[in-house]
Amino acid sequence: MLINHIVWDINPEIFSLGPFSIRYYGVLWALSFYLGYIIFERFVKKEHLPEGYLDKLTIYMLIGTVVGARLGHCLFYQPAYYLSNPIEILKIWEGGLASHGAAIGIILSLYLFSRKTKKPLIYILDRIVIVVALAGVLIRLGNLMNSEIYGVETKLPWGFIFKRDGQEVPKHPTQLYEAFSYLLGYIILHVIYLRTNAKPKPGLLFGLFLIFIFATRFIIEFIKEPQVSFEVGMTLNMGQLLSIPFIILGVWFIFRAVYGKKPLGGDA
Repeated sequence: MLINHIVWDINPEIFSLGPFSIRYYGVLWALSFYLGYIIFERFVKKEHLPEGYLDKLTIYMLIGTVVGARLGHCLFYQPAYYLSNPIEILKIWEGGLASHGAAIGIILSLYLFSRKTKKPLIYILDRIVIVVALAGVLIRLGNLMNSEIYGVETKLPWGFIFKRDGQEVPKHPTQLYEAFSYLLGYIILHVIYLRTNAKPKPGLLFGLFLIFIFATRFIIEFIKEPQVSFEVGMTLNMGQLLSIPFIILGVWFIFRAVYGKKPLGGDA
């Protein structure tokens, strides 16, 4: 029997006790930090970084990611509503996180971390993007469990009918498209890091990450449903417009790495 589509009706809540609930999305977010910690701990040992380096880095990353992702969603996608209701910005448990905002938040938090540790920013970015790419996989799987951020209607046999979101026709599972793409990006970045004996050219991994992740995002957005009403009818949606500067920045970093320049603080 041929499969025409997949009916997706997963409850996003694992369990709940009164107002308190555990959701797959939150668990996957936490797992992304846990796995990232384990992987980066190996980097720390391999490169003989100071004791306590990773713990401090994790705190900066956590704050930068959450604050950046939340503010990115509020200011990029629904600025009028959140500026009129600023207290709503704090209600992160109600959903609303933007990857572009997270990227900005991470870069700013790592800039502060680099100033404190006297380690070049580009050194930290070249390593942190490896675990960030893996985190992107888990976050997109969380979106799938929430039945959100899916694509337009499709007749492909792997189309998902997202029953929890009231859908009746198969849609592109763009969460999986992005998750698989980010997984490939993670593998490529990690392999390059290991093949260069933990000494990649400064800026190379960061540049590759920006191009790979945001070019993928740019392409997949063409078959993704609009996230907010103002995107309807736009030639390029907000996600694509926000991806362009990151792609250009990625090209610049790779150029600098290949031709021996020293971006963002120079060599490690």
